[in-house]
Amino acid sequence: MARTKEFDPDAALQAALELFWARGYEATTMADLVETIGIGRASIYATFGNKHALYLKALDRYLRSRDPLLLEELSAPGPALPPVRALIRRFAAEAGAEEARLNGCFVTNSAAELGPHDEAVARRVERSWDHIETLIHAALVRARAQGELPADRDPRALARMLLVLAQGLRVVGKASSDPARVHEAAEQALALLD
Repeated sequence: MARTKEFDPDAALQAALELFWARGYEATTMADLVETIGIGRASIYATFGNKHALYLKALDRYLRSRDPLLLEELSAPGPALPPVRALIRRFAAEAGAEEARLNGCFVTNSAAELGPHDEAVARRVERSWDHIETLIHAALVRARAQGELPADRDPRALARMLLVLAQGLRVVGKASSDPARVHEAAEQALALLD
């Protein structure tokens, strides 16, 4: 007779996500995962696969929790520029916050640590960045159509610049103890929308 799982896989995946997010992939051992999740190694393998498969599932979970919020924010009816500005300011605030400085953004961390040599991670990171860029681009196209953005501004180029800025804010915010650095950079970039 097959045994039933005596743990909550969803809670276990969330615990793994938080551990990977705090420590990174390489610095997290299977022993760390066993201790943090509170289940045996065999149960981890049976439920999630190996450490890499578990990492990918954790990254997928993170992306599913973040991306719908951006869609809701950037596609709301009404003026389109205020939500774009709010998004970039939120990224700057998060990057400059002490907790964020310790953990950073899980996608940005994944890109930096594994993206250059892990195709599965790189694909997920690219999809996330494509999604964010597309949402910002659509908002900027609306802003230009509504007269909020000058007609000579290129929404695609601005969306790419804001995506790169957001990722840079996250990297610099993680390493810098000076939150003004990320806040001032964000405000300078937002001035390009005037």
